[in-house]
Amino acid sequence: MIEPLKKFYTVTGYYALLDAGILHEDDRVELIEGEIRPMPPIGSPHAGGVNRLASLFFGKLTGRAVVSVQNPLRLSEISEPEPDLLLLRFREDFYASRHPQPGDVLLLIEVADSSLEFDRRTKSRLYARHGVPEVWVQNLEGAALEVYRDPSPQGYRDVRTLRRGDRISPLTFPDLVLEVSAILG
Repeated sequence: MIEPLKKFYTVTGYYALLDAGILHEDDRVELIEGEIRPMPPIGSPHAGGVNRLASLFFGKLTGRAVVSVQNPLRLSEISEPEPDLLLLRFREDFYASRHPQPGDVLLLIEVADSSLEFDRRTKSRLYARHGVPEVWVQNLEGAALEVYRDPSPQGYRDVRTLRRGDRISPLTFPDLVLEVSAILG
């Protein structure tokens, strides 16, 4: 059997598709390792999880970090995912002049139901290779928060699963103590 040829894109080529009207701003896709990958539709549990996370961080980090919801992260010339939530180094322009890059990320969070295995395997390894210091995956179906820390080229060296009753603080904000039950809802 012959495999179909895959087309690999750079970020520039990806945006050229947008400029040409082939892709649209509301298309649910992201660029991962040169491939334009579809993202699953956002169901109510996923949307609620993202909204809950945003509400936990918005007021608490004003002036200390930029809270970015479902916006692009430029990892490389061939990868620009759209994580559910990013805590970014504070910038006065709120990243209007360019998309954030790995060095800007303080915490990255993915809310996962149907995308759980892709977020755990492919995306977490991608984030680790690019030095994102901390990733949380909110596992909606398993009612757990998976925490990934200490990135390396092979993946995260510190991976733990937290449940209701546990507490967590982002590495860069140890004073911000969150109940896992508040994150999970």
